[in-house]
Formats: sequence, C-alpha cells, structure tokens
Amino acid sequence: MKIRQVLFGCASYVPGVYELVAAHTGGTNSARYCYSVWLRHVAMAHRHGLSTYPRVVAELGPGDSLGTGLAALISGCDTYCALDVVRYGSTGRNLAIFDELVALFRAKADIPGPDEFPGIRPLLDDYRFPEFLALGDRRAAALCDDRIGRLRLSLEHLDGAQSAIKYVVPWLGSDTLGPQSVDMIWSQAVLQYVADLPTAYREMYRWLKPGGFMSHQIDFSAHQTSDEWYGHWTYSDLRWAVLRGRKPFWLNREPRSTHIRLLQSCGFDLAREVPMICELPIDRVRLAPRFRHLASEDLATMGTFVLARKRAVGPVVG
Repeated sequence: MKIRQVLFGCASYVPGVYELVAAHTGGTNSARYCYSVWLRHVAMAHRHGLSTYPRVVAELGPGDSLGTGLAALISGCDTYCALDVVRYGSTGRNLAIFDELVALFRAKADIPGPDEFPGIRPLLDDYRFPEFLALGDRRAAALCDDRIGRLRLSLEHLDGAQSAIKYVVPWLGSDTLGPQSVDMIWSQAVLQYVADLPTAYREMYRWLKPGGFMSHQIDFSAHQTSDEWYGHWTYSDLRWAVLRGRKPFWLNREPRSTHIRLLQSCGFDLAREVPMICELPIDRVRLAPRFRHLASEDLATMGTFVLARKRAVGPVVG
C-alpha cells in the first residue's frame, strides 16, 4: 500500500484534517474541462438517437465546481440538478467558469480533445463543435443576453426559489427530485465512488421520465491507491478499511459486470457501451480472495462509458 494513502486514511479520523487536505476533487475547476465533458456526453447521445435537448438534467458528483452542469444550461437545458455528497466550490469560482463557458459556446469552440485532456473519456471520432447544437434558433435563444443574465443570477442565488440550479447535498435519500422529473442523468468518473449502487440505480430509474436516459463514464482503476491499475483488487478488506479511514466517499471496487447487471435489472436498456480495455493479463493469485472470482472481461476492463435508456415496461422482477 502507498504510505501516503495510509497516513491520509489515519489522518481522516482527526476532525478537520480531511476537509483541509481534500479541499478539491480535480477536473471541474477548468472551464475547458467542463466544456469537453458535457459536449462528449451530448455528442454520444446524439450519435445514438437520444435527445440533445434535455430540459431537466441531473449530474452525479459535479465536484470542484458546477461547470459541467453550467455547460448544459448554456447549451439550452432549462434546469440543472447537482447531486453530491460534499458541497465543493465557491460562488466566485463558479461565476468565473460560467463566464469562460459562455465565451466558448459563443465562439463555437471545438471540443478539447486527447491532446489537451488525454484522460477524458469517452473518446470521439470528431471533436469539432457539434453543429446539431446550432440548428435553427436554438443557439441564438440559448445564448441571448437576457437568458445568460438569468442563468448568472441563478448561480449567484443557488438556494433561491427561482434558481435554475438545484444543489443537493447529500443526494442519496433526498426527496428533492420527484419521480419522472428528469430527462437526462450523467456522471464523469463518479459511480465508482458510490457506496450503495443498487439504490443509486433504482433512484436514477425513478427520477427519469419515460424515454429519459443516463450517460456515465465509470473508472474501475485503483486511482492513487496503487501503482497498478487493478491494485485495489489485491487488498484485503482490512487493508482497504485502513486506506479509507473516515473519508466521506471511497472507491467501491465494483467491476463492470456489477454496473451492467444493476442498470439492466433496474429497468434500463443499454444503448451503447464503450469499454476501455487493458491487454495485459492479471495474475489471479495476486488478487484478494473476494475478487478472484471476477470474470476475465472484468479483469480486463479499466473503465467504460455506458449510455442507457429507461425501459418503458419497468424493472426486471426476480
């Protein structure tokens, strides 16, 4: 185990230490990152025949800023629900990112690709600005000064009754989102941190309107807990508990098959999956006993992008 992670886990038991050291999650403190993430999700939806004009959208784990959701609003969505376990970011940071995003959309800037953000998935065939977002009067209406001004006020008054933004912390168990109230749900490298995945997938099904869909990039790697991408599967439960400490969220260590099984059993049809495959074989002997049963496909999948539509007939029973 990495000594730094062990010390961090132990230090998390001291009140205030975690908040001091882990004041950010990375990524969404950059407007260009947020622009790239949102446009990748909406481009994939368009490619597979799903709505590119969802009116009510929800994001799991926005992180350091609300930037990805702000990109959704600027592109034409009406309401954005940010769902997290910790409230990050500041009004000043969000406003600065908002202004940068408006400039990017008004310039029809190309989507920042692998040269700038090599770690962002899914990969696209074309990184030019999506022309479907500029068809008809949509772009002009979305970017008009009055609308941009209203969105900026929403950001300045997040908890106001008229705000187009709902920031829900903690999100799991909250009744803020009602049944069939959301058109699209997305996340970027977040679902690997959700402790109660069965409830999360059931809630997403409940929130989505008929015909609604979800778009998730999921990372199955060890992150900073090991030098090997699969290192988190080599730790015993006791060692893993030491690394976690009392952090408010932590890797759930669930593989690809868990997510596919849950989304299908909860009532989703898989519209598209783009796995990230590692060609190097993993020695099962090195895995902790609870992970030695994993299918070969799981042991080769470092991450995956899933696009899934809510099934009209409901969840599978049994």
